[in-house]
Amino acid sequence: MPAALPAGHAVPTIAGALAGTGTVRAPRPGAAPAASHLRPPRRGPCGVDARMQPPEFPATRYQGSKRKLAAAIARELGARVDFESALDAFGGTGAVAYRLKALRKRVTYNDLHRFNQLVGRALVENDGATLPLEEAERLTVRRPRRRYDDVVARCFEGVFFTAEENVWIDVTCQNIHRIADRRRQAVAFWALFQSCLVKRPFNLFHRANLALRRREVKRSFGNKATWDRPFRDHFLRFVATANRAVFANGRVNRATRHDALRYPRDDFDLVYIDPPYMNRRGQSVDYLDFYHFLEGLAVYPRWEPRIDGRRKHRPLVHRPSPWCDRGRIHAAFAALFARFERCHLAVSYRGDGIPALDELCRLLAGINRRPEVVPLGPYRYVLSTGSASGEYLLVAPRRASSRPSTSARGVIGCAPVAPSRKGR
Repeated sequence: MPAALPAGHAVPTIAGALAGTGTVRAPRPGAAPAASHLRPPRRGPCGVDARMQPPEFPATRYQGSKRKLAAAIARELGARVDFESALDAFGGTGAVAYRLKALRKRVTYNDLHRFNQLVGRALVENDGATLPLEEAERLTVRRPRRRYDDVVARCFEGVFFTAEENVWIDVTCQNIHRIADRRRQAVAFWALFQSCLVKRPFNLFHRANLALRRREVKRSFGNKATWDRPFRDHFLRFVATANRAVFANGRVNRATRHDALRYPRDDFDLVYIDPPYMNRRGQSVDYLDFYHFLEGLAVYPRWEPRIDGRRKHRPLVHRPSPWCDRGRIHAAFAALFARFERCHLAVSYRGDGIPALDELCRLLAGINRRPEVVPLGPYRYVLSTGSASGEYLLVAPRRASSRPSTSARGVIGCAPVAPSRKGR
């Protein structure tokens, strides 16, 4: 097992990555980051240092993750718009926000769901806090004279995990909630979330299919050894993984939790938009239905009243999202573009989706933008059962006068461009 990275360890920094030797000591909990130790990198075109190599972003089997595309997305953004601050409005795994952080940008990670906000806090907002493995191991055992609830054991019996595993999750989750330092707490939550995911068939919580995991049959998918490995072992391994991913970029980065359509600020240079994708058949991913169990862990004291006990997989009761509604998704895009009309806009989307690319361009024309459409090549997402489809990045720089026009009249489609070769 990898060695622990305790509080006070040498955290990789931008300058260190460039020089091969430089590090800055991680601050103790509550201490300010030692930004004065950072040496500014030599700047390339558009202010991007193409040689920057951050710590490796942790692998995760999260539906719709941009982990393998994040470097190309960051490269294209750096080549096409000048920006110092960025909002990742639908943060998800944090892969793109993490890459922008590595470019020394002031990054705000945002997501509607609490468990994702904790992911962003652990990997983007966090500039030095790590969780020693000794402390992580203590989180996995019941503390004497401490009262514990048993929400998972009571409400999810036979649904996702074994009875013994349910008790372990109840205890560990409640111990994590008691960690005072919110960045170290986020590291622990990230490790708990990943531990739950790897022990689930398909890495999802959309079906009550514990029997699939326990069935003694020849398997063409999954990893029975991973499923059978104790939760404690997975948890400690993922804590070490998260510790290695922590780095400082000399900026104050944030992880927030807001509905992107009602985000309280619009003073970012760039807003990156990667909403839930809807395919041409009008089918979309309801992330809260897929990952409701992780959201419940993140809000454990308030979890039980929100559980929909009528359904076998015990999801959270929640309102349908406009991003999952074919009749509302166009209006949602239009409202989001108008909300951030003062900012550079960038949209990740697929060529076979709803809205179509030309429809997105017309919606952007409503705020006087003519976006560049950058093909990122065919791409097949983790857990996708379909063939690879074209992945595109729409980059719509703000104009000197960004007053929205009253219609898209006179704007003919998009401006397709070749991918940038800068930084390759």
